[in-house]
Amino acid sequence: MSSASSPRRPARAARPSRTAKDEGPRASLRQLLPFVFEHKKTLIAVAILSVLAAAATLAQPLVVGQVIERVQQSAPVGTLVWVLVALVVASSLISGIQHYLLQRTGTAVVYSSRRRLIAQLLHLPVQEYDARRTGDLVSRVGTDTTLLYAVLTQGLADSVGNALIFVGAMIAMLLIDPVLLLLILVVVGASVAVVGALSGRIRRATTVQQEKVGELASGVERAIGSIRTIRASGAASREQAAIDQTARGAYDAGVQVAKASAFIVPIAGIALQLSLLVVLGVGGFRVASGAITIAQLVTFVMFLFFLVQPLGSFFGAITSVNQALGALGRIQEVLDLPTETAHDAEGAAAADEARRACPDADLTGPIQTVGDLLAARDTSAIEFRGVRFAYPTAVVRTRRTVEEEAQPALADVHADAAPVTDTDGDVLHDVSFTVPRGARVALVGPSGAGKSTTLALIERFYDPDAGAVLLDGTDVRRIDRTRLRAQLGYVEQDAPTLAGTIGDNLRLASPEASDAACERVLRAVNLGEVLERSPLGLDAPVGEAGVMLSGGERQRLAIARALLAAPPILLLDESTSSLDGLNEQRMREAIDAVAAGRTLVVIAHRLSTVVDSDLIIVLDRGRVVGQGTHAELVESVPLYRDLARHQLLV
Repeated sequence: MSSASSPRRPARAARPSRTAKDEGPRASLRQLLPFVFEHKKTLIAVAILSVLAAAATLAQPLVVGQVIERVQQSAPVGTLVWVLVALVVASSLISGIQHYLLQRTGTAVVYSSRRRLIAQLLHLPVQEYDARRTGDLVSRVGTDTTLLYAVLTQGLADSVGNALIFVGAMIAMLLIDPVLLLLILVVVGASVAVVGALSGRIRRATTVQQEKVGELASGVERAIGSIRTIRASGAASREQAAIDQTARGAYDAGVQVAKASAFIVPIAGIALQLSLLVVLGVGGFRVASGAITIAQLVTFVMFLFFLVQPLGSFFGAITSVNQALGALGRIQEVLDLPTETAHDAEGAAAADEARRACPDADLTGPIQTVGDLLAARDTSAIEFRGVRFAYPTAVVRTRRTVEEEAQPALADVHADAAPVTDTDGDVLHDVSFTVPRGARVALVGPSGAGKSTTLALIERFYDPDAGAVLLDGTDVRRIDRTRLRAQLGYVEQDAPTLAGTIGDNLRLASPEASDAACERVLRAVNLGEVLERSPLGLDAPVGEAGVMLSGGERQRLAIARALLAAPPILLLDESTSSLDGLNEQRMREAIDAVAAGRTLVVIAHRLSTVVDSDLIIVLDRGRVVGQGTHAELVESVPLYRDLARHQLLV
């Protein structure tokens, strides 16, 4: 399949930067409801308690009015007093139970939202991690989800009781004196209008604040993760200044939230005071005129407090709910992203498109089981057919810049190679090659040639923009990613060591592996001394990012993890680059032993890794410039000859 005839999907645009006027991701109450309704049984119980509490509360002014009338008539009030006491006690007890249920439900909402967000984050396509900062994603799991707590404890869940009290108080006040109620509604209506105008500002300011907190988390994570390099470079003060600037942005956004909230807090108090003054002034005149009695005025005043109290809670909830909706917008932004599973359908459609463009290609499938893979009739294990691929603009620029700055000596090697004009940003250009089953194949080439990208496409961290990657004759886009990766043992360049124990790291891909198997594979990669270093053996901690191991030990541990899983295909990305001569030889022996009967694709770092390969594929600037054995390529490919002369130390 030639690149000229291959259809190309639209170029993936870089994510636009957010402007100052961009309010960021926003959420609505409707999007919040699924989180809340997960606990509907508890919320129904809270609603019932709210009704009971509202009834007990609304009954109190009526009883007080009856007490006053009986006192005026010199009638006994003992029974009514006890009834009033019972209502107060019952209302308080119900409120306490309701408060506990709300707090527990709020905590449960935070927990469930974190579970959903974590599950989503761990299944996003790899390109999403390329485009986003890790600290910001972590902030969404921690800080943003915490703000959802306020929705239950200060917002939606107790709205039933407050609404009943508000409506009941209004009805009672209407029956007592419609004129006074009309005056009260004018004051309350004005305060509600002001709060409504401020609520949008709170949500926007909260969204900005949470984004700044995410940037702050990213900055701190970056600094702590590179603390040794920063200290050694004398850059601690500069990093501190940069993080301080981000923290200042979060502070400024928080101040904007505080300013908007500061207007809301006194509005309820002003509404109550004005309402009280109106009631006392106009109500006193109406008592004097005989329109209402003193008992009715006192009852009206009590209902006034019950009217304004839910109003004050509502105003406070405006701030909390808008903060939560701003955070929910950031959470929902991640939850709405398609996962790798969702991308499988897109990948299958792209495979069909490639098949239509090249009808003579046998891109059969889908594969259903591991046995289907192992029993495939094709003699090739892996095949690239006219593959073309480009990272998003910002990602490819960053990768190339880092590689070129890290290894400027490559300029001499590139000078001898034929120049290739890169006009479209592709990392791979019409790449075609075949890896026979059971063969040992080496990928060599200068940094930035596309070697690691080739393995990433085999693993389906990305899908090609044109052409196809085949596994046992089937387009990998037709294979479920989990089943695909079960056939691949992948050791990436600078493979990370997870915080935990040696055993935790080994069993990452083989959770059922026995201690004996783990110890056997560790000794095979010359890590027996690590076991003997601590009496804990496999339970010995490795520290954060494997800090308690040397660089070579971390690399060997990653290789041991792949060897323990023993998949049919091993992909090793410069896996011996941190090893000395003795450990490299032992590592090669271990790999040779486990590679028997398996397909091995190695990104070569040293000449000693290359010369014994069944097939060597030479890449330069995203193109295959030669294939063959070591002896053949030395004679036929100038670039390979130069690389061999430099012992492939690139």
